[in-house]
Amino acid sequence: MRLESVAIHNFRCFKDEVTVTLDGLTTLVGKNDAGKSAVLEALEIFFNNDTVKIESCDSCVHNASNAVTITCEFSELPTSLSLDAGAVTTLADEYLLTAAGTLKIRKVFDCGKAKPSCEVFVVAAHPTAQGVDNLLELKEKDLQAIIKDRGLDTSLKGNPGMRQAIWKDEADLKVAEVALPVTKPAEDSKRIWEQLEAHLPLFALFQSDRRSQDSDGEVQNPMKAAVAAAIAEVQPEIDQIQHKIEEKTKIIAAKTHEALKSLDPTLAQELAPQFTPPTPSKWVGLFSVNLTTDHGIPLNKRGSGVRRLVLVSFFKAEAERQLQSTSRRSIIYAIEEPETAQHPNNQRVLIEAFKELTSDPGCQVLLTTHSPGFASDLPTDGIRYVTDDHGVPSVASGVDVFGDVAEALGVVPDSRVRVLVCVEGPTDVVALKCLSRALHQSDSAILDLSTDPRVAFVVLGGSTLQHWVANHYLKGLGRPEVHIYDADVAKYGAVIDGVNARGDGSWGVLTKKHEIENYLHKDAIAEAFDVQVEVTDHPGTDGKATPRAFAEVYSVAQGYDNTMGDTKAKSKLADRAFPLMTASRLDERDVDGEVRDWLTRIESMM
Repeated sequence: MRLESVAIHNFRCFKDEVTVTLDGLTTLVGKNDAGKSAVLEALEIFFNNDTVKIESCDSCVHNASNAVTITCEFSELPTSLSLDAGAVTTLADEYLLTAAGTLKIRKVFDCGKAKPSCEVFVVAAHPTAQGVDNLLELKEKDLQAIIKDRGLDTSLKGNPGMRQAIWKDEADLKVAEVALPVTKPAEDSKRIWEQLEAHLPLFALFQSDRRSQDSDGEVQNPMKAAVAAAIAEVQPEIDQIQHKIEEKTKIIAAKTHEALKSLDPTLAQELAPQFTPPTPSKWVGLFSVNLTTDHGIPLNKRGSGVRRLVLVSFFKAEAERQLQSTSRRSIIYAIEEPETAQHPNNQRVLIEAFKELTSDPGCQVLLTTHSPGFASDLPTDGIRYVTDDHGVPSVASGVDVFGDVAEALGVVPDSRVRVLVCVEGPTDVVALKCLSRALHQSDSAILDLSTDPRVAFVVLGGSTLQHWVANHYLKGLGRPEVHIYDADVAKYGAVIDGVNARGDGSWGVLTKKHEIENYLHKDAIAEAFDVQVEVTDHPGTDGKATPRAFAEVYSVAQGYDNTMGDTKAKSKLADRAFPLMTASRLDERDVDGEVRDWLTRIESMM
C-alpha cells in the first residue's frame, strides 16, 4: 500500500483540517514551529502510537472539540481479502473505496480522556439506502434473513456473497461518502480491518531531538525499523504459527464447551473463542538490539555526529537491502532534519540513499529540513511548504510556492554561472553529468558538467530546488541558454527552432537518438543490474524504448507483480547505469561524437 496523503484535524497547531499530499520522496520546508514535526508525529500516532503517543493535551487549544482526527489515503491496495470460512472478497465489492478508487482510513482519538481512546473508520463511497447501509455490521443469520425476505437465492453461502446479492437487488443504493466504523465488534467489518491493518505500510520515525541511551534514539530506532522489515519478510511463517495457535485454541474451547454442558446445559448455549492475532508492531516490541562500538564503548558515549552516523549507515544499508528484498510490504521512513550534525559528504550519502530507496516500489521517505544546501538536491515535486499565518498553518506545493521556499531557506543564485543548460527532466541532468565526466576522465580538455560551477542546469519538466532557483533568478542576468531535448517529442522541434532564432548566443538541439537513455551501453546496464537489454538508437518494431525494455526485463528479474513505470525505470538507469559509462562505451554508442560536440560548444560559451 502506498500513502497518497494525510489529513490532520484538531491536532496541536492544526485547528482546521489540513491535507498533505505525499510523493515517493517528500520534503517539508518551513520556519520553526510552523507544524512540520506535527505532520510526522501525526503519522507516527496513526501507524504506531509508539515513539510518539497520543496524549490528552494533543487536541488543539483553540478548538472546543476533544476529537483529534488523522486520515490517511492509500493506493496500490491488496487485490483481495480472505474472511472466515475462506470467504474471499475485495474492497471494491464491499464498497470500501472512495470514488477515486483509493482506500481512506480515519482514526479518531478522544483526547477528552486521561488516556485517549481510538476508533477507526473507513471513509468510502458506500450504500446509504435504508436497509442496505449496515450490511457489514450484520451477522450471517441476519443476512440470511434479508436474503429470504427479498426472495433471493437462499443457497448462497458466505457473508460477502450474500451482501453483494442484497446490494445488487436494491434499486437505488444511494451511494455516498460515509465513515464506516470498523473497530466495533461487528461481524465482518472488524475482520476486514484486521486484514487491512496487516497490509498497512511499516512506519519508522527518526526524530531530531534524540535521547542518548543505548536502548533508543540513534540506535534503537534504526534497529527497530530493521526488525520490522525483517518481520515483514517472514510474515508468511508468522501467519502459519498464528493459524496453528488459533486452531489449537478452538479445540481447547470446544472441549471446554463440552465439559460445561455436562455441568450446566443452560450456560452452554455458545462458547466460541474470539482470536485476535498480535499486530506487526507487537512482534517488533518483542525484540531489542543494542550496539557497542570499538573496544566495547557504548554508542551513547560517542559524539552526536558519530551517533547520527548510525542513521547514515542504516539508510545506506537499507537502500542496498531493498534492492535485494523480496518482501512486498511497503515501508515509510520519516526523518526530521537528517542533515543535523553531519559532514556534507555524509549529507550527500543520505540524499543518494533516500533517492535509491524511493526508486523501488513499496518505499517512501518523508523529510523535514532547514538546510538550503540539503534541500537544493531534493526533488521539487516533493517539496511541501509549511507556513503558519497568524496561528493558521497550511501546507502548499507546486511551482507557485518555490519562491517562498527559496526565501525561507535563504537560497540565492550562484554568480559564477555563465551558461544555463535547459533539459526536460532530472534524469537528463544525471545522464549529461555522467557522460561528460566519463569523457573528461579520458580527455581533461573536455568539459566536466558534474563539477564545473560555470554551468547551471534548468530542468523544465520538474527539477530539484537549486535548478528552479537558478531558473527563477538567473533568467534576468542575460546568461545564454543551451537547450538539449530528446527527439521523442515532436513539438520540441519548434521550441529548438525558436531558441536558435534568438540571436543572443543561445542554441538548442534535439538528440539524434530517441532519448538520452539510448546513449547508454548495454554493458553498463548489465554491470549495474545483471540483466541483458539491447540498446538501439530508436524503438524497434515492438515500439519499446530503452527504459520500457529495461523496466520489463528488470521487473521480471526482481519478481515484481507489475512492471515498473517509465519514470522509475529512467530514474534507476540514471542513478546506477549512467555512472558506469566510460569514454569507450560512449564512443561505441555515439559514433558521430554528438555528446562531444555539445560539450565543446558549451565550453566555447564560457
